[in-house]
Amino acid sequence: MTVPDNDPFEIEAMIALRRDLHAHPELGFEEVRTSAIVAAQLEAAGIAVHRGLGRTGVVGSLRVGQGTRAIALRADMDALAMPELSDLPYASATPNTMHACGHDGHTVMLLAAARHLARTRAFSGIVHFIFQPAEEGRGGARAMIEDGLLELFPVDAVYGLHNMPGLATDQMAVVAGPQLASSDSWEVTFRGIGTHGAKPHLGRDAMTAAGHFLGMIHTIVARRIDPLQPAVVSACAMTGGDFRALNVIPDTARIGGTARAYTASVRNQLEAEIGLLAQGVAQTFGIAADYEFLRRIPPVVNDADAARRALAAAQAATGQAVITDFPPSTAGDDFAFLGAAVPGAYVWLGNGPAVDGALHHNSRYDFNDDAIVTGARFWTTLVEQELR
Repeated sequence: MTVPDNDPFEIEAMIALRRDLHAHPELGFEEVRTSAIVAAQLEAAGIAVHRGLGRTGVVGSLRVGQGTRAIALRADMDALAMPELSDLPYASATPNTMHACGHDGHTVMLLAAARHLARTRAFSGIVHFIFQPAEEGRGGARAMIEDGLLELFPVDAVYGLHNMPGLATDQMAVVAGPQLASSDSWEVTFRGIGTHGAKPHLGRDAMTAAGHFLGMIHTIVARRIDPLQPAVVSACAMTGGDFRALNVIPDTARIGGTARAYTASVRNQLEAEIGLLAQGVAQTFGIAADYEFLRRIPPVVNDADAARRALAAAQAATGQAVITDFPPSTAGDDFAFLGAAVPGAYVWLGNGPAVDGALHHNSRYDFNDDAIVTGARFWTTLVEQELR
């Protein structure tokens, strides 16, 4: 594993690997090829590998010296179910699947750091490299935990990193407290009595009830939630009736959407308020309402001490180019399950200007290869500082 001094992170090889992963994206729990590549890269560096947690998850473990402190570094591997519309020479070769959030870059940055740490061994303790499947809404972190991740690999702290368009590729953001919102789904079905469209008085109109509910739901955040507490409630899907039968008032109308919050109390309030509104509207129209609130991902909240440690590593890795007042995002990440189990910190790494399709979940998005060295340097510095 001889590596030139001027290329400690094998950057050219890592760029080639990142682009290969971009060209061959895999959805959550389907990362068979990706996880095999990750395992092979780790094993070639002499790192112990455990496969199969969360179906396609990979954990690499490296013990150096007599230190007893253990930490975990997490990267996600999955792609999104959407078409790539870029003209990149390494654009996705898989229909309706693309790396539109940079998980190909996350995987490669952690691999580069792991291989470097295995060569230099400039720390004392245990580091576990977690390559997680299915971050994009399919529950990969929870699946790995349920399969015994933290029992097999107990740690004192866990760290995550995500790219952020709009920051320079040699720039990072590290902040204590809330970083990402909870990500929950809700669904309401109004059940009335269908009737002829010309005789609405003979039925109980679920469609009109749904319309009133849709118009009122945004008053929850505006009038029920403390204005100093950020929250989002959005209706994102609606069905009812049939366009081939426009003289029929249907029996049912269904509305669903998402709810986001940064604290457990606001999350609980959102669940309660949506249900109260649904039942109130249903009662007004003399119909019934079925309500379901599905708790998917809790908020990501950085532990103060873990954030302090991550900040020190980011400052050392970037030459002080670190933002400490970066606003939280209303997106979600199931790193939250790891951070809820052990002290954790989730940090941001620049992906360059947010233009020309550089935004997350855009069909022309591409991870910026210039960020690989910064990310690998951060991970390496964090391990060497944490496990002195």
